[in-house]
Amino acid sequence: MAVLDGYGIAIIGFLILSLGVGVMTSRLVKKSSKRYMIAGKSLPLFFVGTMLAAQSIDGNSSLGNAGLVYNFGFWAGAALPIGLSICLFLTGLVYGQKLNKMSMLTLPDFYYRRFGKPPEGITSILLLISFTILVAGNFAATGYILSTVLQIDLTIAILIGALIVLVYTYAGGLFSSAYTDIFQIYLAIIAFWAAFLFFYGGYGPVEFATILGATPPAYLDFSGLTDIGNGALINWAAIAALGLGDIVALDFMERVFAAKTPKTARNGAFMGGGLTLLTVIPTSMMGIVALFLIPDIADPFLALPEIALNHVPFPIGAALLMGVLGASMSTANGGLLAVSSVISRNLIQRDILRGIKKKPGMEDKKLLMTTRIATIPMMIAAFILASLLPQPGIYLVVAFDIVFAGALAPLTLGLFWKKANMPAAIASLIGGTALRLVLFYTIPVELAGLDSMIPPVVSFVLFIGVALATQKKYPGEQRHGVVDYVPPEEDVIRGEDLKGFVTPTGGKLA
Repeated sequence: MAVLDGYGIAIIGFLILSLGVGVMTSRLVKKSSKRYMIAGKSLPLFFVGTMLAAQSIDGNSSLGNAGLVYNFGFWAGAALPIGLSICLFLTGLVYGQKLNKMSMLTLPDFYYRRFGKPPEGITSILLLISFTILVAGNFAATGYILSTVLQIDLTIAILIGALIVLVYTYAGGLFSSAYTDIFQIYLAIIAFWAAFLFFYGGYGPVEFATILGATPPAYLDFSGLTDIGNGALINWAAIAALGLGDIVALDFMERVFAAKTPKTARNGAFMGGGLTLLTVIPTSMMGIVALFLIPDIADPFLALPEIALNHVPFPIGAALLMGVLGASMSTANGGLLAVSSVISRNLIQRDILRGIKKKPGMEDKKLLMTTRIATIPMMIAAFILASLLPQPGIYLVVAFDIVFAGALAPLTLGLFWKKANMPAAIASLIGGTALRLVLFYTIPVELAGLDSMIPPVVSFVLFIGVALATQKKYPGEQRHGVVDYVPPEEDVIRGEDLKGFVTPTGGKLA
């Protein structure tokens, strides 16, 4: 128990540090919804790159990665960080600068400005579902670490982690993410490499070559990418869902919007992608190591904690546990803030209140409070899902499969095609998502993976066809009377303050 007590002390200390730093950032919010949601669009490159890496290097792509490798082979787990790094590189190359220039608070703001209310509402609902699943996966990863180290029930462990994340998300918003990510994510990266190099350098209980020699060939060769019978379709689907579908990610775009300049947004995405790519080998190979050292483990998602507790020196093991815990908490923090911002900004303020009061929305302080309050039910929903079905890793792919199917086409074509219009956005959102749901139940097991890859293609084709067919009534450049207010950091917004306001899309309020 002495060693376990040491791990327990380290983990509890790490939780207290994360909670303390996160809560202290509440002073930076300054009663501003814009500062709470996107840090006042003020963040420099180091923060943006670190925060994007922290969102992609999470419990799913580390603990979940190792568990998937243990079960299905190297590529089943490595697909997660590979896909996420591809997403960040594409964001930097294609999307980041354009979206940062638009000065938005949430990703559904884009669908509202470009296409109007219906696409915004549909996208908001899809993203709420997607990110509740993502947060649940990270709550589950947090629970696995805490339950293993502290020897407590998994559900109780998930609840403890969820409550800590809730408290500092409620307090500091995106600033809490910025400041906790600094020590959480770099500790994780260092710990992953330290654990891998411990075995690779011959310091482990057996030579690394012995571990590789005992591993089934199909676990390590390229058949995981070339042989359908060895899961190639599923692995490629995971890479595609994360590499492309994750572009439609609330938490990634939250950080893109928070960058102080478009160039910072672009370079931050490249930095985040590079840091994520660094974790492919160490996190995935821990699954291979666990397969050799713990061949009969009851739950593969315990592979990484078991290695940390029983097969590496205490400093490496403690760092590894805190690294996975911090990575999970950072992504849960970002996801929780993102979905709460969508609820307050895109559903309550814009749709519900405008429908009832016929006014542009609520005062800035009320928007801030509404966003904070919304973190509570979203935490509860993600906690329930994580408790009922704790599946870190699998949840990551499922989360972005949802938006990959229908939401990527409107975002991409809305940015780069002048003829993109509202009917096309609605058709692709509904058509792609519906097709994904149908294929989930109908596609043969041996073709699993195609059910993820077919709907986005159909969604793009549907978007283009409908846009061309409806150009006469809905010319692409029409904004459908859209007006959108993004509050300054310190403003208290009243209805009269908005009179004559020129929106970022060029419209005016009467």
